[in-house]
Amino acid sequence: MLLLLALTIPAAGWIPARWHSSDPKSLELVQQTPINALLLEKQHWSPDFAKAAAARAILTLGVITPADAKVSPETIAAAGHSALVLEDLSPEAAAAIRATLPALPIVEIGSRTRMRLDTEDPILATNQGLWAGINTVEDGAAKAAPSGGPWIDTNSGFLRFVRAVTSTPLWLGNRPPESAVIPPARYLQAVGDAAMVGARWIVTLDAAFEKNLLAGDETALRNWRAIGDHIAFYEQHPEWRSFQPYSQLALVQDTASGGLFSGGILDMISVKHTPVRAVPARRLEEKDAMAGATMAVNVDPEAMTADQKQTLRQFTRAGGTLLTAPPGWKFPAQREGQITLDKEDVEKLDQIWKEVNAMTGRRNLGARLFNVSTMLSSLSAGPGGSPLVLQMVNYSDYPVEDITVHVLGKFKKAHLLAPGAPAREVEVYDNEEGTGIDIATVATVAALVIE
Repeated sequence: MLLLLALTIPAAGWIPARWHSSDPKSLELVQQTPINALLLEKQHWSPDFAKAAAARAILTLGVITPADAKVSPETIAAAGHSALVLEDLSPEAAAAIRATLPALPIVEIGSRTRMRLDTEDPILATNQGLWAGINTVEDGAAKAAPSGGPWIDTNSGFLRFVRAVTSTPLWLGNRPPESAVIPPARYLQAVGDAAMVGARWIVTLDAAFEKNLLAGDETALRNWRAIGDHIAFYEQHPEWRSFQPYSQLALVQDTASGGLFSGGILDMISVKHTPVRAVPARRLEEKDAMAGATMAVNVDPEAMTADQKQTLRQFTRAGGTLLTAPPGWKFPAQREGQITLDKEDVEKLDQIWKEVNAMTGRRNLGARLFNVSTMLSSLSAGPGGSPLVLQMVNYSDYPVEDITVHVLGKFKKAHLLAPGAPAREVEVYDNEEGTGIDIATVATVAALVIE
């Protein structure tokens, strides 16, 4: 019955959270949210809990870590899981478990560099991520980004790249820093940081929050419901995950040229609210790989094959503008466990960043946003180019007000969507860039649907 449940709910519909309880009564908390896939570490495996969860259409995924790698197939079977999560296992240990349980769905979670982008598993996942939010220095002030605004710790650039490589559902499983007490807004930002580019964050509460929640504390319950509301906001619009980036600027890179890093050129461009789409170098040989782009950045030309270079030559012959890294420059190799660039490598990228900034200038390559220094956004389009959806995440702890959006193209109407609120029509007006839209306020996350 439990395996059947996993097969009945498509992997694209699995909404994950780490859960540190085997008490069936705790499932009442889960049911207050859209979460339907619980990751359970071995000490919380319980066939009674698994059956109670299945009765509520909630999947249980047994987590196996290196400490549990020799667990017997009989023990796994007795736990009654809907699927397994192999976390930080060596390829050999993972293969051994797969061989003993061929029928059970399996999700592997590990470092970014070990992600198998061509996986046939139901989910592609990593547990290496930044804790989303504004980066502060020791005196509490916001660290400055290359663009001059506050530095935002985000996983969105890395996730954009992976989403451009594969359509497999993508999970980000990073945990709160050890012993940290996370402000409630940071959980909402973590949800939005992944969801605005089509991925899911594996909800993971800090120890104090989780303890208070399981004890029924009113404040913890209120914050838990807010997390659920933000997850529901995205789950009510699953079609957004299949929408394509809407931008005339393409960033060409691959795993060997920074695709798995956070804080690289892709994030630097996004911080300026210049819509950009990642084009994996491996896809350059496909038809229409550069369709719709008028500008492109080739991060690591030395890594290109002859056919890939030919595609970019054809792009420029057709009138496109191409910016390439300086001659002889090589993107730094990514070490196992590394997710951000070393300081000296960031400094090397600074010249490329300045040239990208000069190339794009004040041009509207999809949309321009104003008064949004503490926000990031993602612009995508549905089939045939309509509707446009501008997803926004506010990484500060206070609402952002008086936002202006200039969208490339002429549009007739727009609606603003936010968690826990009805869709609200907002006025659109013509301007020299296409269409202008004003937004009064964004608390944490919002989406502007433009038609």
